[in-house]
Amino acid sequence: MAGQFPDGAVIVFGGSGGLGRGVAVEFGKEGSDVAIVYRSKQAVAEEAAAQIAAMGRKVTIHRADVRERAQVQAVFAEAVAAHGRVHTVVWGAGPVVPQVHIGDWTEQMFRDSMEIEAFGFNNAVHTALPHMRENGGGSFVHLGSAGHDWWPAQDGLSVAPKACNEALIKGIAKEEGKFNIRANTVLVGVIDAGQFKVHKEVGTFTPEWEAAVKAMLPLGRWGAPEDIGQAAVYFASARGNYVTGQTISVSGGFGV
Repeated sequence: MAGQFPDGAVIVFGGSGGLGRGVAVEFGKEGSDVAIVYRSKQAVAEEAAAQIAAMGRKVTIHRADVRERAQVQAVFAEAVAAHGRVHTVVWGAGPVVPQVHIGDWTEQMFRDSMEIEAFGFNNAVHTALPHMRENGGGSFVHLGSAGHDWWPAQDGLSVAPKACNEALIKGIAKEEGKFNIRANTVLVGVIDAGQFKVHKEVGTFTPEWEAAVKAMLPLGRWGAPEDIGQAAVYFASARGNYVTGQTISVSGGFGV
């Protein structure tokens, strides 16, 4: 919708993932130009870009390993050059993590999760902040985990690094508000995309597991990527212009 966003584009890190692609498309639907950052799924990024371009929005794709700050800085500069400004950073990058109890984590498992999600997000934050300060503000939207409120056994390699980012989101909201920079989190429940589909295909999530989890959902169904996208759009758009340091749990009522 016209006027919902400042000039420029949203940059979606992890925009070729199941959730990130859905978020990128929702921003396009709502009238924002989009920069998609991917690491390995170029074909998916191109498909998402074509879908957004068909809506009449300007869209670019950029490749980076978010663990490397120089690469994050390079793609951010590319996005600014292409779109003039980045008004929102959406953080949706992250690995497909093993479903393992905490006591069975290896050092490498934990390191991989933290380096991609937590160190990667820190790289994006420190790249974007100067640009946002110089351009009158901006918004960070972090895709967190509903496990932040209700711990899901064996999913800690996803929940723990996102909790680190959640703390950083609170800090950005407190410290950067004076520059009209806002920061919020969408807590993601079981969404029929991305990691959920991967684990379902390999048999980690069995029909029995699905039935047990659905029984805990007041809505009794899985969410869709567009549900996450709409929450992210709210935080980044004029509709959420006086909202910062907050979370929306898009989980179907999981843990209520």
